[in-house]
Amino acid sequence: FSSSNPDLLLCSSWDTTVRCYDLGRPASPLVASLPQPSACLAACFAGGDDLAVVGSVDGAVRAVRVDGGRAGGAGAPFGSHDAGVRCLRYDGEGGVVFSGSWDRTVGCWDPRSGQREATAQVPGKVFALDVAAGPTRVVVGTSDRHVLVFDARRLDAPLQRRESSLKHQTRCLRCFPGGDGFAVSSIEGRVAVEYFADEAQGRKYAFKCHRVGKVVYPVNALAFHPAHGTFATGGSDGFVNLWDGAHKKRLCQLPQFPTSVAALAFNCDGSKLAVASSYCFEEGEKDHPKDELYVHTVLNHEVTPKASQPSA
Repeated sequence: FSSSNPDLLLCSSWDTTVRCYDLGRPASPLVASLPQPSACLAACFAGGDDLAVVGSVDGAVRAVRVDGGRAGGAGAPFGSHDAGVRCLRYDGEGGVVFSGSWDRTVGCWDPRSGQREATAQVPGKVFALDVAAGPTRVVVGTSDRHVLVFDARRLDAPLQRRESSLKHQTRCLRCFPGGDGFAVSSIEGRVAVEYFADEAQGRKYAFKCHRVGKVVYPVNALAFHPAHGTFATGGSDGFVNLWDGAHKKRLCQLPQFPTSVAALAFNCDGSKLAVASSYCFEEGEKDHPKDELYVHTVLNHEVTPKASQPSA
């Protein structure tokens, strides 16, 4: 979602197309459809609602116009990695985009000039990346369960090197809205809640989720509500759960989606939750429901912390 327009939604896809939707126009929400040279693994708005950055399986980092003025055009690559670009996040404080790649590097780019600002070598393929506010940190989750925390202004050496609290491969990582920690999910139906400060390490914990009987599903997606700090998880069981992390309680579960939940995002005012329902090939090639994008209108009780909800 746009950081300023609660109705503007950006979607990248394996079908090699980036799409921008204006949810304020329900009759014709598609603003731009922009085919790219290869499958699009990530996309983010870059400092405004007219410009997006796209990361592709061919390793390119491209800038595209998404205001409709260049609908149908491919973006010009201003940078590249040696393997697919799995993650992109925009840092509004520094005005730069961070890219995480399977080539075991993190790149920092100025999206307006197209210049590479810095590069960090990391110990594995980048599977997840996010930017935490105040002071700005870049948190990177890689293969072999490494988690690295960088100062966003300096990528030459990490501030912290950690091993994930979870015993299986990292699938997603998202930072708290307040910037004091992050949540990380794994392929083994667990989520860990962690903190940056040494004195807060006693508060970290992990919990099981997205399990049906003895069947365990990957937790593919995490998203924090911008106002309440509660968060959503999306799993390959097709469910989205909403959690009060501070009180370690599940707030609610949305009705099951047709197939795996591949991605989640709250809009900037927390009134909408975008859900990508897309089979993630956990069981290999098989017939599966078509890929669809849903937008859930968020109800207050679904995201308000337990302690703040009125008693019956």
